[in-house]
Amino acid sequence: MEDTDNPLLLKDQLCFSLYAASRSVTALYRPMLDELGLTYPQYLVLLVLWEHGTSPVKDLGNALQLDYGTLSPLLKRLEANGLVRRTRRADDERSVAVALTDEGVALRDRALSVPPVIGTAMGLKEEEFGVLRDLLTRLTTSVQAYTA
Repeated sequence: MEDTDNPLLLKDQLCFSLYAASRSVTALYRPMLDELGLTYPQYLVLLVLWEHGTSPVKDLGNALQLDYGTLSPLLKRLEANGLVRRTRRADDERSVAVALTDEGVALRDRALSVPPVIGTAMGLKEEEFGVLRDLLTRLTTSVQAYTA
């Protein structure tokens, strides 16, 4: 029985659509990232480093919206795998800089095959992709401002 006045219908919940989409997209990434020896969160860290180069842990956390307790184990694993190097900054020993190793830089070339596959699987036109990304960014900003 469907009740059009019922605000609790699963099909009408934006949160469920976001959840299902996120699970689907993350599952799509998994086999490609497995071939690169990465988890999805590790891939995100590398995306920031490939774009910005050496970065303080604090800047990585801000870019990825992750706290230090979540980011630190990711960085330790990436370092153990020889993809990044963490060093204390000479001008501020409280700050740790994260840099790509030669292996981390080289992995970028292999990762270039990932975005086109994801884009094709999403089945969105280029302008739809941009609109969706912008709407999701706005949604995230609004919700974060509301809960702050």
